[in-house]
Amino acid sequence: MFAALGFTVALLVTTAYFIMGSIPLLILKHDSPLDARFVRGFFNIYYVAAFITATATAISYAVAGRPGLAAGAAALALIAIVLRRKVIPKMDALGAQIQSNYMDAIPGFRRTHITAILINVAQLVAIVWSLIALSR
Repeated sequence: MFAALGFTVALLVTTAYFIMGSIPLLILKHDSPLDARFVRGFFNIYYVAAFITATATAISYAVAGRPGLAAGAAALALIAIVLRRKVIPKMDALGAQIQSNYMDAIPGFRRTHITAILINVAQLVAIVWSLIALSR
């Protein structure tokens, strides 16, 4: 159970760290390909880190005999895979459009960035809620 708690802390730290890191990136105008590449790279790293920590958390809870928490962490790992496959290519496409001065690309990239942050916040809320609800 100590490993499960340790991985849970790692999952919480990973999620909170990337929320705190991604919100200030909204200051960027998103008007250059460099901005788009940086934000895209930041989220790519987050999705990989979230997958690794959620998978380790799921395995540790399964070994500890806590199937509800294991299933929740496994769901977070799957969400990280899906988001990485959806958000990163969209950011790549919008980044290319920014480079070619397509007018709708900047607001589209900004919306994608904000949506990814909101999903991240929802995941953090779900993690904290499940720990409180399922720990009883």
